Amino acid sequence: MYKETKYLNAGDKALVIEFSDKISDEVNSKVRSMMIAINQRKLEYIVEIIPTYRSLMVNYNPLKIEYDELINSLKDIEQSLGNIEIPPPKVIEIPTLYGGEYGPDIENVAKHNNLSIDEVIKIHSSKEYLIYMLGFTPGFPYLGGMDKRLETPRLKVPRTKIPAGSVGIASKQTGIYPIDSPGGWQLIGRTPLKLFDINKGNPFLLSAGSYIKFTPITKEEFDIINAGGEL
Repeated sequence: MYKETKYLNAGDKALVIEFSDKISDEVNSKVRSMMIAINQRKLEYIVEIIPTYRSLMVNYNPLKIEYDELINSLKDIEQSLGNIEIPPPKVIEIPTLYGGEYGPDIENVAKHNNLSIDEVIKIHSSKEYLIYMLGFTPGFPYLGGMDKRLETPRLKVPRTKIPAGSVGIASKQTGIYPIDSPGGWQLIGRTPLKLFDINKGNPFLLSAGSYIKFTPITKEEFDIINAGGEL
């Protein structure tokens, strides 16, 4: 954590509040606290707040507030963070069908780490993962907390198309592809849940500050959920 938070210019309509050059739960907690504190003020000149691992981007209306005035306002809010209560995080279960055609690289992960496929599934589904931020594609969660025993390098040759819902591992991270897209992560499974649905009022299933837990399911259960049913 920096001794003094950095307020960085990010163009004519935004600035970045940077709390640290490191990634940690403590830093991300401060990011969340600042986001909550700003939102609670309902400031008319704030357009949007975008959280990341260790910073916040604040988009504002320059016709309603000057840049220097904005910084002073945000610094005042930062001084009040000790009084902010972060609500208990949600834990969202992600039903996941591991292996087979839905997780074609799970054997690579197992071999790389001298594990069996069953051990990969057990380890991967045994933890709760903090969602630090969303990015890359709409709704893609950047997660913390993956077990070191599963660390596996990215594919040497990325795929040109990965199906939506694919669960993958890349180096020290695990994540979920919310839409069809190119990618180089090692695919170990797939969820039938839609992480991004543009037709919904809130198109994002996940949000920064929540946790997710992968739950192994069968092909039959995958098909039921994929068809809109419930288990």
